[in-house]
Amino acid sequence: MKNEVKSTCCYCGVGCGVLIETENGKISGVRGDPDHPANRGRLCTKGATLHLTAGPSGRLLFPERRLQRGQTGQRVTWDAALESAADRFAETIRRYGPDSVAFYISGQLMTEDYYVFNKLAKGLIGTNNVDTNSRLCMSSAVAGYKQTLGADAPPCCYADILAAQLIFISGANPAVAHPIVFRYIEDARAANPDLKIIVVDPRRTETAEIADLYLPINPGTDIALFNGMLHLLIRDGLVDNAYIAAHTTGFEAVAELVKTYTPAAVARICGISELDLIQAAEWFGKSKAALSLYCQGLNQSAHGTHNSVSLIHLHLATGQLGKPGAGPFSLTGQPNAMGGREVGGMANLLSAHRDLGNPEHRAEVAALWGIPDVPAKPGKTAVDLFKSLDSGEIKAVWIACTNPAHSMPNQAAVRKALHTAEYVVLQEAYAGTDTAEFADLLLPASAWGEKHGTVTNSERCISRVLPAVAAPGEARHDWEIVVDFARRLANKLANPATAHLFPYTNPEEIFNEHRETTRGRDLDITGLSYGRLETDGSQQWPYPDGAQAGKQRLYEDGRFPTPDGRARFVPVQHQATAEAPSSEFPISLISGRMRDQWHGMTRTGTVPRLFNLDDEPELAMHPCDMRHRGLASGDIVKVANPRGEMVVRIAERAGLKRGRAWMPMHWGSQFMNSPGANALVSEATDPYSKQPELKHAAVRIDKLDLPYPVAVLRRCASTEEARALLAEARSLLSIFPYAAVGLYGRSAPLVILRAAEHGPLDSAQLAAVDRLFGLDSTEGEILYADAKRQINKKAIVRDGRLFGVRLAGEALAQSWLKQAMAEDELDPSLIRFALAPSERPPVSMPSRNIICKCADVSDVQIQQALAQGSDLASMQQTLKCGTFCGSCVPEIKRMVAEYATKEAVPV
Repeated sequence: MKNEVKSTCCYCGVGCGVLIETENGKISGVRGDPDHPANRGRLCTKGATLHLTAGPSGRLLFPERRLQRGQTGQRVTWDAALESAADRFAETIRRYGPDSVAFYISGQLMTEDYYVFNKLAKGLIGTNNVDTNSRLCMSSAVAGYKQTLGADAPPCCYADILAAQLIFISGANPAVAHPIVFRYIEDARAANPDLKIIVVDPRRTETAEIADLYLPINPGTDIALFNGMLHLLIRDGLVDNAYIAAHTTGFEAVAELVKTYTPAAVARICGISELDLIQAAEWFGKSKAALSLYCQGLNQSAHGTHNSVSLIHLHLATGQLGKPGAGPFSLTGQPNAMGGREVGGMANLLSAHRDLGNPEHRAEVAALWGIPDVPAKPGKTAVDLFKSLDSGEIKAVWIACTNPAHSMPNQAAVRKALHTAEYVVLQEAYAGTDTAEFADLLLPASAWGEKHGTVTNSERCISRVLPAVAAPGEARHDWEIVVDFARRLANKLANPATAHLFPYTNPEEIFNEHRETTRGRDLDITGLSYGRLETDGSQQWPYPDGAQAGKQRLYEDGRFPTPDGRARFVPVQHQATAEAPSSEFPISLISGRMRDQWHGMTRTGTVPRLFNLDDEPELAMHPCDMRHRGLASGDIVKVANPRGEMVVRIAERAGLKRGRAWMPMHWGSQFMNSPGANALVSEATDPYSKQPELKHAAVRIDKLDLPYPVAVLRRCASTEEARALLAEARSLLSIFPYAAVGLYGRSAPLVILRAAEHGPLDSAQLAAVDRLFGLDSTEGEILYADAKRQINKKAIVRDGRLFGVRLAGEALAQSWLKQAMAEDELDPSLIRFALAPSERPPVSMPSRNIICKCADVSDVQIQQALAQGSDLASMQQTLKCGTFCGSCVPEIKRMVAEYATKEAVPV
């Protein structure tokens, strides 16, 4: 029986609405919800393939307890698992005090999950050691809002993109990281040809390609740029003095400070031209509606808070805030980072945007929870939390729905801390994450499509999430796990004052309690309920009791949630990156996102077609830097600094200035033989937000002499088979000095191993590789061996199709074989050419251009459909092209029109 359930996407903070299609109790498809205000039916490539990640494959299905870390866990009952965890936490708390335990949670949890974790730590146990991976992505934006505007409340909405006359994008690449936002930007450009777009980024990104002005600033020089723009706004009379006088405080001190940020000084610091700086300030100052979009490029910095502050200054100085098309708009990195902040799920926060350091706020929360007090001692934020695990100050940690053994900076130190920790509980949906290796107890949690609760997106829009299917195995909802554990722990701690804290039997009861904590606060949602969210759809906060709608944009009246009602200018000076390049480590390594992958690829890395654009870890460099080191695209290099190293293939990429290299942050130990870029990043943090500087590290890059290549391409009958083989292939990563594994393909998924060695593999090593990939059969084998050149190749043919290929000593053919095998394009008579030493296929294979990236539909498929009589509507029905983000529809229409014209011409 087919069914359809409303939910949201589980990736970025756009919070797209999705309709989950189910059949016979399984998720069978997904499409964008046309009624959801965030995306209006659009989805990006990741959201469009969510259904392909559903199911039990790779999931943690039942509780496991390990007698020794790294070993296979023993299956235990939920009672046994939670009793043992409660015993261990209770004993640790009794012996060492409440601050000897900690919780590290996730911006992908539901708000209700977050709420009970926060209450467990701060209300029941009496520790503020509860932090979240949102510390790594949004905490600087939070601190910037609070220092200037008074509250963690993004003042804008997605509708402002369409109303803007200037869009100022800084430290963000929405074309890749927030594709639905980028679609709005494209819509705005199409509707208003006079729209100006400025992009600020050390790398010329995909977003920068649509910019009217691109500013390639030096890494970490954002404050200098914004102060320089403010200098020019003041000099040229482009500030709104009336707005400043009526609605702000502190302007005089900042105006005095920025006098030294002359165009010449800023151009020198930032590495841009004075004319471009002047142009940017002029466009911003003369615009009637200037909208700023910013994300990790500003946030992930040792001075990320002041990056945000200095950008917000531009809006306050020009009165560009609280009106359509104007304001500072932080793009959230995770689907519910906002919801977690709303319930106080961080070490320095309390429920409903209350501050832990405020005694009145602590008393209010204690009264709401019915407990004597909330502890005043600040909790450990992410970086310090893991340092405290290493030092032994924190003995036990509970990690939920996040993978710090991939995402934290200085991976060697983080993994050492996890290894040192006395007790690690991992509450997780997936069995094979990097962090799972360090867990003593693993608790299976529900995942996307199975969860229920609420989430809040970048524009303060709360959506109701409904489950489409039941969780597999014995997996439970996160809130259920926490509540069950909390009740057991409360019994063992035997504190009558906290025995009543967890009466919940469903998530709605948790939501209702959270709702009450917001009464009278800036994010008041007392007018919302599950019923209203299900009936009226997603709603923006504030939505107080009696309201008929939420508030689209904030501060329209010029009143701010500060003691005097005024926004604040805060004097901020330019600061360099935490570490500067040097003669020993001369390259600035910057990181970012790939279009089709998410975080550590735990979910997206199971979908073969999401590797079709980027299928191997690569480090991008400027051609001059490559020539200086004797490097060419395809060479293998070691990237290193005192914290760690990674061995990776190099590629010449446009968009980088000399002295900079770029690496996607997604690649890690599941796909290469190092933890990736985060192994090299320092633990330096912003003093206000405690967010680490994940965006920059000083490194050296040296060519490695690994002349013996190895490549294996193995076709699989199903995605499930490919995932299982990929998991096995990971065992080979550690035996080569360079190695990477991954998936590829569409209907015929491939598992691909690429490796390189100092010298030839012996026969036993080759046999082991063949055995792992199922290529050890003699049936249907084709062999090629050149003992003199130490080349050994093998192909297996089954039913006239190429089943697998292993290339050792020379692997040029891999460049075309992956498409030929995935698309089944190699005629049986030409299969022997799979072992030929050629980068070119033996015959001309169809050149494929992917038109619809979301549905992975090529121009060849569209041409074939047109030849069979299809039009746009029928192709949307059969191929699904043009039914997700919509960016491909104009190109498909063009192809339809061209085909019709060609057919109409008489022969």
